Amino acid sequence: MTSRSRLPWLLLISLIVVLLDRASKEWIRVHIAVGHAIVVIPRVFRLTHVFNEGAAFSLFADSTTPQRVRWALVSFSLLASVAILVVLVRMSRRFSLTTVSWALILGGAVGNLYDRIRFGSVIDFLEVHIIRYHWPDFNLADSAIVIGACLLVLDTLLPENNTLPPEKQEAIR
Repeated sequence: MTSRSRLPWLLLISLIVVLLDRASKEWIRVHIAVGHAIVVIPRVFRLTHVFNEGAAFSLFADSTTPQRVRWALVSFSLLASVAILVVLVRMSRRFSLTTVSWALILGGAVGNLYDRIRFGSVIDFLEVHIIRYHWPDFNLADSAIVIGACLLVLDTLLPENNTLPPEKQEAIR
């Protein structure tokens, strides 16, 4: 007996991430001038409006060849998105922590990819300070990627549920 594909639901998760990311970045673009901020929790959390032309944590942002960095990041994001989509298609018969994690990562990658292609950089707007440490500004797409990656790690640490007989476990996979 074959189980139905959960791919539409997994892609819906990715789409929700992309839509929330786009809506939040558009709100920031309209309501906060570039380089300015709104204090939410003094000395802890602000909404900012900054552009990240680099990768995570502004890596490569100060490159002497910003267009090369931009298109390298676009290319990497496209390849990663296609690879994740292939993984989701192959695993789509199961709705699991792993597949949800990959769906979150795909949504985040596509959200930031959209910005890089359309604007040449990514809008970051969440700024966190913890005591004296300033976390680099980030966005909802970045959050989805990190949450997805953490869930993947958690999934590898959890014991497998082996309550089904081996022949039924094989049928599910």
